[in-house]
Amino acid sequence: MTDAAATADDAVPPDDEARELLETLVSTPSPTPEEDDCAEALVAFLESHGREVSRDEVGNVRAPADELAVAAVRTGVSFVGVVGEETDSRGARHLVADREPPDAVVNGEPSGWDGLTLGYRGLVSGTYIATSELGHTSRPENNAIQDAVAWWSAVEERFDTNTDAGDEDDDASVFERVTTTPVAVEGGVGEEGLTVEATLKAQLRVPPSYSTAEIRELADAELAAGTVRWTDAVEPTMQSTRTPVARALRAAIRERGGEPRLLRKTGTADMNVYADAWDCPMATYGPGDSALDHAPDERLPLRALDRSAAVLEAVAARLK
Repeated sequence: MTDAAATADDAVPPDDEARELLETLVSTPSPTPEEDDCAEALVAFLESHGREVSRDEVGNVRAPADELAVAAVRTGVSFVGVVGEETDSRGARHLVADREPPDAVVNGEPSGWDGLTLGYRGLVSGTYIATSELGHTSRPENNAIQDAVAWWSAVEERFDTNTDAGDEDDDASVFERVTTTPVAVEGGVGEEGLTVEATLKAQLRVPPSYSTAEIRELADAELAAGTVRWTDAVEPTMQSTRTPVARALRAAIRERGGEPRLLRKTGTADMNVYADAWDCPMATYGPGDSALDHAPDERLPLRALDRSAAVLEAVAARLK
């Protein structure tokens, strides 16, 4: 054990209530979109503490001010357990459309008990579609499959997804870049036997130096044939280190023996949705290592949970 970890252990006693809730929630299957059983377990926890709690139209668990979970139960700030975070963020999207902006947001995701996440890249998703007349393969003209390959090759070249020689391909450098990923490709002779058809589904991750509209425009400019149907866009976000939320998190981590780490994530989270809709300070915080998300060895040290619960309790009290 490091000196810092030992200091943190001394500063924070075991939190049996938080541990019991964690065990209940992680032992309840909740893959998107099958969050109902887990949501009901959270409802039961809140009701057992005499709190008024409800589920909204999309399935979010909502406990308004004075109605919260573990650290939140003890401090009386608003809590929402949102659904759909791993797919379409339907819970977060419904939330921003359904309520007024809050004074501050702490978004719950793994950052490590001593880390806070201030930035996420955005996301653009789309499907390229092309159709060409069926012809003999000896002809020099491109068919739809070649058009799809040509467009995607041009997009990859346009955004230069490879780092320069000697650059480290770490999260910090990736965060500043547009990265391009094809997620599904289909092509072949159409059902009527007269055409060649091709579709390519793609995702482009967007750093804060771009908007999603700019990325779509640049990708569209590489079209020589076919069209792109853009299906989703989530704006990137980069929060200041000087907001009340960031300051409160840093102070609470230090008070419990940690040295705060400021993080920027290369992926996208519900905080992107909140930041695009609400003009209020926010950050993401939670125990655990995000590199282990969905991995077979995903795990959460209980002492990290204890420290995070204490940090969140202090932050919530400070921001009230």
